[in-house]
Amino acid sequence: MRRLPLALLSCATLLLAAGAAAAANTAAPAARQVLYGDLHIHTALSADAFSTGTRTLPDDAYRYARGEAIAHGAGFTVQLKRPLDFAAVTEHSEYLGSMREFLNPASPLSRHPLAKLFASPDPADAFKALMQISDDASHDGSLDELLDLPEVNMAAWREVIAAAERHNEPGRFTTLIGYEWTSTPDEINLHRNVLFRGSAVPATPFSRIDSDKPEDLWRFLDEQRAQGIEGMAIPHNSNASDGMMWARMDSAGQPVDAAWARQRSRNEPIAEIVQIKGQSEAHPLLSTEDEFANYEMWTTRMSGAKIPRASKPEGSYARDALKTGLALGASLGVNPYDFGMIGSSDTHNSAPPIEEDNYHGKLTQLDGTAAMRAGRVARSAEARAAGRETAYSAAGLAAVWADANTREAIYDALRRKETFATSGTRISLRFFGGWEFAPALVQAPDFVAQAYASGVPMGSQLPAGAARGAPRFAVLATKDPDGANLDRVQIIKGWLDAEGRAQEKIFDVAWAGERVIDAASGKLPAVGSTVDVATATYRNTIGAAELSAVWQDPEFQPQARAFYYVRVLEIPTPRWSTFDAVKLGTAAQEPAAIQERAWSSPIWFVPAATEPGA
Repeated sequence: MRRLPLALLSCATLLLAAGAAAAANTAAPAARQVLYGDLHIHTALSADAFSTGTRTLPDDAYRYARGEAIAHGAGFTVQLKRPLDFAAVTEHSEYLGSMREFLNPASPLSRHPLAKLFASPDPADAFKALMQISDDASHDGSLDELLDLPEVNMAAWREVIAAAERHNEPGRFTTLIGYEWTSTPDEINLHRNVLFRGSAVPATPFSRIDSDKPEDLWRFLDEQRAQGIEGMAIPHNSNASDGMMWARMDSAGQPVDAAWARQRSRNEPIAEIVQIKGQSEAHPLLSTEDEFANYEMWTTRMSGAKIPRASKPEGSYARDALKTGLALGASLGVNPYDFGMIGSSDTHNSAPPIEEDNYHGKLTQLDGTAAMRAGRVARSAEARAAGRETAYSAAGLAAVWADANTREAIYDALRRKETFATSGTRISLRFFGGWEFAPALVQAPDFVAQAYASGVPMGSQLPAGAARGAPRFAVLATKDPDGANLDRVQIIKGWLDAEGRAQEKIFDVAWAGERVIDAASGKLPAVGSTVDVATATYRNTIGAAELSAVWQDPEFQPQARAFYYVRVLEIPTPRWSTFDAVKLGTAAQEPAAIQERAWSSPIWFVPAATEPGA
């Protein structure tokens, strides 16, 4: 297994390099625009995508993201109803481009026993080969030397870069260069997408074969940053990490320290909390008072086994991680889990299936059509009985408030965490915190300018030195122009109590209609539903086109560390599986309807006496 040298860098060097890479844009913050994109796309250059029948390449993925029709491996064309503003093809760095070699007569891999499975006309055979490779990667790694072909990997990496450069059109459509680092020890998901700010990128990706430890990936990024190559790692699918994505221990099983916390915070400012393999925001067992936590759940480890092992909830969900971050910040003086939030797709067919009524699966020849998906579910009764989800979600989107539609501006928005995640819908969401916000701020014609001038946006820390009473938060949510009306806006608060224990509470702060919060339960009644399951339709006759509020924390404790983030819910709409049922003339599987949503990045409060440098 190859290893790259990992030099130790001085704090001064790191700070200078990071400061140069994050040079401020000249546009006024109030002029920032919301942009929607997908930072997690796989094509035939990824081992698992090729193994499930994908033959489209990065150029195809970018054409699809721009709104063009492309070929789907299941024998039809696919096209987004609305183009994206930005995208990144993030191929798995492990075995990059190598799977094609099984079908190349001139390659030694064509003579390997696995080649027969790849050459089989039955797509399930190639999937069996992939499961063998994945199982090996999760355990002894004996296939690494065989499949890790440096010349092939380098040629594929150059192909990824070239496609991004061809399709990058500043001001209209932006591509970011990156890849996926795919560490899965013992079937535990520790995957990260690695993104770079500009055209300056490493000569070769740092892969799991170099090291399966996140700390080594962060050191690699620090080394690159010192050389003028600015990059970040974005964790995803923490829901399948068995509690290890947001643990209190490092990879060696030792308690984390302040240096570890600084390195993680520096290199992982963002987390992907929703995608095809479910949401990683909250779990019902961890957030027992949250009636909306049971949304698009994926609760098992990353495994091809018929009955995969369950993934431990603690340490696997973003809200729990944010609470852990408060506790670690109090004990270490540094919060390693001060991340912002995005969504993306993790599609493996080059074409993000983010629209519920335009869904075409993830694994090309295994789930590309409604009939394929129905057959796959029918064959998985044993897995379902063990709690294994048999249907993917329709993915998510990353939303950023950027100064311009350029690589640098989008990257800088990610770096400052002025981002939000959506389940695929294009809700627009503003969220600010401050001490002097007027109750009618969101109605002001210059609301955004005022909010920036006297407060901080999502992804920021409240200036504790300016504290006067309890903080106020301004939120403005607008429906997707082509989507469903809004049900409600919630603010989720986490804080440390007097004993240092992390707590959470959900506040409904704006909602549609004349509903009243029940005095006994403290819950807002459901918005209702207009979904007709038999026809997979709904009516926008309930809900609101826009919801806003200025909310002051009624339970603020000035000595308690805290975070706040927003969750916006749409009214119920048909799930992609319900559209499938109508096509096939079958009964819709549950849930037949979902409430799509958006999640803001948090705003943090750290008491003045505990702020860095105090």
